[in-house]
Amino acid sequence: MRIVLLLILPFLLFAKPFKVATYNVENLFDARYHGTEYAEYTQKHNWTERIVEIKLNHTAEVICDLNAEILGVQEIENENVLRALQKKLDEVGCAYRYAAITHKKGVSVQVGLLSRFPVRSAKEIEVSKSPGVRNILEAVVDVQNHPLHIFVNHWKSRSREGWESRRIVYAKALQRRLEALPKSTEYLLLGDFNTDYDAYLSLEARINDTEGKTGLHDIVHATDDLSGLTREAGRHYTLWGELELDGRWNTKFYGRRGTPDHILLPRTMMDTKGINYIDGSFGVFRRSYLFTKRGYINSWEYKKGKHRGQGYSDHLPIYASFDAKPYRSGKGLKSPIQREVKPIAYLYTIETLSDEVVLKDAVVLWKERGNALIKQSAKGRGIFLYGCADGLQKGKAYDLLVRGIKTYHGLKEITHAYILKENAERDIGPYLLTQSDLSQPIATRQNELFKSLTGIYKEGYFYVSGRKIPIYFKKGKLTPPNGSKLKIAYAHLGYYKHLQLVVYSPKDFTVLEK
Repeated sequence: MRIVLLLILPFLLFAKPFKVATYNVENLFDARYHGTEYAEYTQKHNWTERIVEIKLNHTAEVICDLNAEILGVQEIENENVLRALQKKLDEVGCAYRYAAITHKKGVSVQVGLLSRFPVRSAKEIEVSKSPGVRNILEAVVDVQNHPLHIFVNHWKSRSREGWESRRIVYAKALQRRLEALPKSTEYLLLGDFNTDYDAYLSLEARINDTEGKTGLHDIVHATDDLSGLTREAGRHYTLWGELELDGRWNTKFYGRRGTPDHILLPRTMMDTKGINYIDGSFGVFRRSYLFTKRGYINSWEYKKGKHRGQGYSDHLPIYASFDAKPYRSGKGLKSPIQREVKPIAYLYTIETLSDEVVLKDAVVLWKERGNALIKQSAKGRGIFLYGCADGLQKGKAYDLLVRGIKTYHGLKEITHAYILKENAERDIGPYLLTQSDLSQPIATRQNELFKSLTGIYKEGYFYVSGRKIPIYFKKGKLTPPNGSKLKIAYAHLGYYKHLQLVVYSPKDFTVLEK
């Protein structure tokens, strides 16, 4: 009997589902000075042996709780600190026997892999000879004598001159390697691609030097449409579409949610052969300790030039499960995509979106950087677009796809909006409110835009047409003198714990009398 059990044990292990994850650990450096560190990660900024030990403990805590059999990691300084992390994980009972890491010279951080399955081989894909460009790690993991290629990525960030053309260089290097693989190869693309899953709809203007093309979607051919994956070779399925709209995020910067991290699947991971994705198993790792009391991601704390030894990472890990059974669709698949045509007023009746919403013929009344104010009709509701209005122009009408909303201290905002269609230009005059509207109920609604208001500014209030309205000047240093008589060209009736007029620029008001 013992002999029989020994014979079938490998097959039992192979049949057991296993988890694959990716985690940007946020700058795990050792305490030695190598000359390639970010300036903040030196002893001068309290980056000491003690702080490194705390960072290792915190990183190990997340990895242990995540409990993935294969884990891609980003922002690891070098092999020394990866080995230190391996040792720490072993000490706390979450051992990873196998590891691999890139060794590109001249870069501050590398990408690595931790595995409980043997790593058959590991090599680096050179993206560019430039010393500041990271390599991509390709590791072949032996899942019970079955080779699984893992590609760990960390593409150029969107900050610090992070134009999209720089990520396209990564995408092309990766795609060249993928095209050289036998068509039957089973592989996974994972890591921090610094590209949202829906970036093909609207690249941020400040980084769009590619006419809207992205490395993730136009070169690697990532899609959240499963039917597109099965129709065409060379495409990769991004798992973000399997989550409800409100759950599609693992980073949050200045209130804007993002999906820079991905686990991408080729057709070979969703068929009847070898290893396959377990449908519906994709998720974001959201333990309570990874969030602050105010609901922000509990990132590693660096304040006033010093590391505080608190926090974890500015990314949440993502994960998916696999096994040796044929792929079965249904549980995770959200197809066809549900899009409902709704008026702006509908968004005031809900807190989160379960399906995508299309706003037809939304007119841009005001625009500043990535923010805007829109209305669909003169008497209809207006709404504020926060950080997602880069491609919009004042005075133009658009059909917009809305994928995210929130209420910020009472102010209703759209956080993710994309242009589906550009319509004709409009005269925005009829959409604006004037001083005469202050006697109407419409004047008590947030997200309206007023023009031509004349009144007195006094101690944080604007006295106009017998009304006293809180007022906020965005450029605080240029707030007019107390008691001034003002003519306000444009003011947003916003909301921050209460209704208030918001004046965004000194150009929007004139001091008539002091």
